[in-house]
Amino acid sequence: MLQKSVTKEAKTVDEAIRLACEELDTDIDNVDVEVISEGNKGILGIIGNKNAVVKVTQKVTIDDIIVDFLNPIFEKMGITANLEITREEDTITVRLTGDDIGIVIGRRGETLDALQYLLSLVVNRRSEEYIRVIMDVADYRKKREETLKRLAKRVADKVAKYRKNVTLEPMNPYERRIIHSTLQNHKYVETQSTGEEPNRKVVIRYKPGNSRT
Repeated sequence: MLQKSVTKEAKTVDEAIRLACEELDTDIDNVDVEVISEGNKGILGIIGNKNAVVKVTQKVTIDDIIVDFLNPIFEKMGITANLEITREEDTITVRLTGDDIGIVIGRRGETLDALQYLLSLVVNRRSEEYIRVIMDVADYRKKREETLKRLAKRVADKVAKYRKNVTLEPMNPYERRIIHSTLQNHKYVETQSTGEEPNRKVVIRYKPGNSRT
């Protein structure tokens, strides 16, 4: 992203900063200021007067970084996406809406996960502290989480009834955590991840030593 900078000259440093902020259409909290010359009033305030000169540069925000990274990608994908960016403590959530936005999800969320991973790298390269980045499309992640929880409970009941282990389809780490978390306190089954990425799977196993009546 190209940072916007302007150089302004005025009778005082404060006046020069004010003029620069007006041109950038922002306020002083969102800029970095370099004072090139503080100026002087000359002799008797008349002879040799020199104006103050400042260079004011608009700060790049996290929102700017996110928008500048994602929009060119969406343009190449041929879609127009609306971005809603929210932040809570150390987590930023980017929600996408728009026509034909489902293409961003991809097969089993693979495209969305890849974009989220890349965006996280870009954001954290510019941040002094680690920020967790979550990307979601039309509440896909919430719906997917609910689907996985239902799947986990349904398969767990089957494993408990027939005492036969079941291996689920390959899932990414986020989805595997949902399965593990949903069944962590189950009385009759336990979970275990097996295999190598990207084909790592969750196995729902019958707990040895249980007797279900």
